[in-house]
Amino acid sequence: MIVDTLANRDIYSAINPRIARALEHLATTDFSQLDVGKYELDGNNLFVIVNDYQTKPKEQQPFEAHEQYIDVQYVVSGEEEFGYLPLAGQTPSKAYFADHDYANYDYESNKENAAFIPLKAGMFALFFPGDIHMPGAGDNATQVRKVVIKVKV
Repeated sequence: MIVDTLANRDIYSAINPRIARALEHLATTDFSQLDVGKYELDGNNLFVIVNDYQTKPKEQQPFEAHEQYIDVQYVVSGEEEFGYLPLAGQTPSKAYFADHDYANYDYESNKENAAFIPLKAGMFALFFPGDIHMPGAGDNATQVRKVVIKVKV
């Protein structure tokens, strides 16, 4: 997991050429002008999901992890918290579903080991396969516009 701002995107470009392209796309696109939806950059290798939602209390949502994609999550407006849970010793509450690339992990049984980090407008988080995370959390319902770029591993 990595958390930073787009001003530092060049630091992470060497990790993977698709990550470099995703971060550059985030830095050069006005997402306030796009409709909610899915946009392809390179077929299923690299695609963008623009979403508007209200944050939810941690207790109302599960953690998730992916195997086939890296998540690049960027907050355009608003603010949320994301949860992070170390993978070691965790057992999914919902087994991995390959068609949608996720497994779920229960909040209640993992809350003692979880950390929650604010993700403010202009910040991004990279979640690699195996990084258990909970996006969209917040104690007060806050409106968020977020872009998730899915990067095929």
